[in-house]
Amino acid sequence: MNIKQAKDYIKTSVQIYLKKDAFGEYRIPIVRQRPVFLLGAPGLGKTAIMEQIAQELGIALVSYSMTHHTRQSALGLPFIKHKEYEGMEYDVSEYTMSEIIASVYDVMEESGVKEGILFLDEINCVSETLAPSMLQFLQYKVFGRHKVPEGWVVVTAGNPPEYNKSVREFDVVTMDRLKIIEVEADYKTWKEYAVEKGIHNAVINYLELKKDDFYHIETTVSGRSYVTARGWEDLSEMISLYEEENLKVDETLVSQYLRNDKIVREFCAYYDLYNKYKRDYKVEEILSGKVSVVAKERARKASFDERLSLLGMLLDNLNASVRDNIEATEYITELLTLLKALKAAVENGQAGSLKDFTQLLRRITDTQKKNMLSKEAASSLSKGEKRKFQHIIMFLEMLNKDIYEKEVVNAKEAFDIVKQTFDEKVAEMKKETMEIQEKMHHLFEFASEVFEDGNEMLILVTELTVNSYSSKFISMFGSKDYQKYAKDLMLTERKNEIVEEINALDL
Repeated sequence: MNIKQAKDYIKTSVQIYLKKDAFGEYRIPIVRQRPVFLLGAPGLGKTAIMEQIAQELGIALVSYSMTHHTRQSALGLPFIKHKEYEGMEYDVSEYTMSEIIASVYDVMEESGVKEGILFLDEINCVSETLAPSMLQFLQYKVFGRHKVPEGWVVVTAGNPPEYNKSVREFDVVTMDRLKIIEVEADYKTWKEYAVEKGIHNAVINYLELKKDDFYHIETTVSGRSYVTARGWEDLSEMISLYEEENLKVDETLVSQYLRNDKIVREFCAYYDLYNKYKRDYKVEEILSGKVSVVAKERARKASFDERLSLLGMLLDNLNASVRDNIEATEYITELLTLLKALKAAVENGQAGSLKDFTQLLRRITDTQKKNMLSKEAASSLSKGEKRKFQHIIMFLEMLNKDIYEKEVVNAKEAFDIVKQTFDEKVAEMKKETMEIQEKMHHLFEFASEVFEDGNEMLILVTELTVNSYSSKFISMFGSKDYQKYAKDLMLTERKNEIVEEINALDL
């Protein structure tokens, strides 16, 4: 299965394992909860999906790579304890708590979250001294004398032997205690993730043209040659940072992330071409409706690959604005709820004085900080959610500063400043929304004029549909162009299906 299917399966397994009965007991006792074993080639995103599952379920996550552990760190260190049995005194060997189990308790204490996932990566690469203890752990969830706390689901991962010389193949007894999921590389699934993640458009466009280069592992006379999903993602981030600093992206940089000479050369050649398209077509002008006749004519005569790259650049520019706008909408909506509570406190006299008002505003700010840090400690805070917290906290702190600097004398004046600042933020967001709607209109206008009835319009509508940010934007604020072309394309598709059905009848 692909990594998305694996994520859905693991998420369901975790939900089932955490299901309780009417008395608050887990329906499946921890010793009967088979750990999931995610088996797949390196760099597929196994660790990333565990973070996503924890974030979506609102539970904690503790991750460990088992290659880093010796028997002592995993099971604990021995110490001598003095005991008495039936009147006789003995010195008995006991063990300190496992570093892994201790980490679970630390996260529970720091975050306040009592349920989570203990993710053990590269579990089939454990040291020789630790291997005998793994069977006991996989069955009873015990390291040494200490158990994994109730409410914590064990998920493991590893690479097949052909990818890692350190792999120790599990015997049947061990495998029979696991739920095994085999994962394969799948570009289509990764692309959905890449678009949401904001992977550099040059990377996505290149892989659209050369899908076979997405995941590539082979042994050559020079040694192991490999390109992985992790490599593309890390390269994307580095390219973005290089561009911010006006540094040259060359083969030396790319080869640090893609370990295949041919793919490195071809990507670098495409990246140079991509930047040339960017300069020649002037994407910002197209989206502002000021596209030149020269650019239109060139796009009409361009090859499909060039058209696809251009469309990718246009969508990338649009979606960056859409993503920021949706995030702003979400944090402003949440901020409104907090400010309504503040208003109610002023009206009912709970924050009647200026001192009470500013103290309440600080408490609201501190609560937001505490919630963010709690989720962060549990490793269940996504980047998007963290940005939302940061926006809210920044806004609230700015209010505190404004109230102090303007020498407000009472709670009513203080709330007037809050309302005015919030209204300005809403007006700014609405203005940005209208600008994005204009951009989207100009994009459709350009595409319909230049590409006419080509596949590019279908690609445009499809990309706007599958991207969660753009689809959410369209559902919230509307787009007449999108609705028109989506409807036309659906009718055309149905018409073609009917023609095919008639032809199949051989009348």
